[in-house]
Amino acid sequence: MSSRVYCIAAFKPKPGKEQELFRVLQALESDTLREDGCIQYRVTRHVDSPFAGGHSFPLVFNEIWADMASFEAHCQRSGIQAFFEAHCVSPDGLVAEHNVCIYTDEPEDFDAPRF
Repeated sequence: MSSRVYCIAAFKPKPGKEQELFRVLQALESDTLREDGCIQYRVTRHVDSPFAGGHSFPLVFNEIWADMASFEAHCQRSGIQAFFEAHCVSPDGLVAEHNVCIYTDEPEDFDAPRF
C-alpha cells in the first residue's frame, strides 16, 4: 500500500514582494531535500498559458513525502517553523495569504493486500 503524502503549499505574497518571497522559499529547498522521506520539494512560480486558465496563488511548493511521519517531521523543523512565524504569522512578513494542503493517491476504499 502506498503511504506517500503529496503536499501543495501555496503562497500569495504581499504587493511587490513576489521575487523576494520566491528567493526565501528557494532557500528552504536544499536542507529539506536532505530530510529522510523527502522525495520532491520544489518551489514553483505561476506562469500564464492559454492552456491553463485556472486561478492560483503565484508561488507554490510541490512536495512528495514518503509517508505522513516524514511530512510531519518536516513541519516541525525549526527552519520551517521560523519561516511560517516570520513570513506568514508576523504582520511584517512577506506572505499575504497561504494555503497548505496534503493529499493521498489512494482511494478511500483501497483494499491492498496486507503482509
